[in-house]
Amino acid sequence: MDTSNEFAPVYLRHDLMIEIGRIEMAMDHLVEREPAQQQQLRPRLESRMTHLLDELDHLPA
Repeated sequence: MDTSNEFAPVYLRHDLMIEIGRIEMAMDHLVEREPAQQQQLRPRLESRMTHLLDELDHLPA
């Protein structure tokens, strides 16, 4: 009996939560960068965060 598919959403949710945490940490550390770098990185991080949160919302409960 193959139960690997039963755990796939759990693993995916876990992976998404870890990645969201990494993005949050990166955003917290933006203040340590030069203003030009902040302006370049902030939109990319925010876009990535939005994408991850959307993916998380679409996972089965």
